[in-house]
Amino acid sequence: MGLWNWPWKAGSPSGFSSSSTAEEVTEGIDASHLTAIVTGATNGIGKETARVLALRGAKVIIPSRTMESGMKVKESLLEQNPDAKLQVMEMDLSSLSSVDAFARSFNSSNKHLNILINNAGIMACPFQLSRDGIELQFATNHLGHFLLTNLLLKKMKATAKETGIQGKIINVSSLAHRRSDGAWFDLDKINDKSRYKPVAAYSRSKLANILHANELSRRLQEEGSNVMANSLHPGMIITNIARYLNINVVVFSLAATLGKPLLKSIPQHEENVAN
Repeated sequence: MGLWNWPWKAGSPSGFSSSSTAEEVTEGIDASHLTAIVTGATNGIGKETARVLALRGAKVIIPSRTMESGMKVKESLLEQNPDAKLQVMEMDLSSLSSVDAFARSFNSSNKHLNILINNAGIMACPFQLSRDGIELQFATNHLGHFLLTNLLLKKMKATAKETGIQGKIINVSSLAHRRSDGAWFDLDKINDKSRYKPVAAYSRSKLANILHANELSRRLQEEGSNVMANSLHPGMIITNIARYLNINVVVFSLAATLGKPLLKSIPQHEENVAN
């Protein structure tokens, strides 16, 4: 069974469900012929995504804001899987020049690129502007990934044509996008600190992820490219992305306990990406 022929598992005869982990879903899969870039792979669900891809033999590129933090993650993954094929490259998604430098470096290599998982993100942080003077959540969660995808698209198309393997672009979004509305997409007001609402800004960036994937998918299909683009909601999962949320510790702990049957662990989240 090919890596990209996995069926949706929930409620299926396969026996997999929303509580299945990526390791369970990918058992027996050989991904040794694939190369993937996973943003946000230095922690949380991105790290688990990278781990399982490497476990199945894929070559995994780990972009990291600093080489030091990226190498620590690489070392921890190699401790679990000494055969993992991992490469750390420096990139700060909130900086357009850093994204450009990363893409130039990767594109100049002789590596293929089969999979791009746009996973990195920040959530509901205090108002900040990026180096480029753009509201930080929009700059990191959407614009950085938008530019990265655009700069790597030629490489992905060439890989798909040369290998005959369909390329995959995955934008990790969120159900939080439903809190967005058209008024929040007034680009002239995104950088207005007086109008800034942390959760609303996050929702806007997640809606942008979906709109990006939808339009890119339409264009790729229209031109007959063997590359596809999708977005996904990872499920309800608690990681350090929620560190800026102003939630009372007692309330948070109670909600996490009572809601445990509805929450996913990080390995269970990665099953969505694997699908």
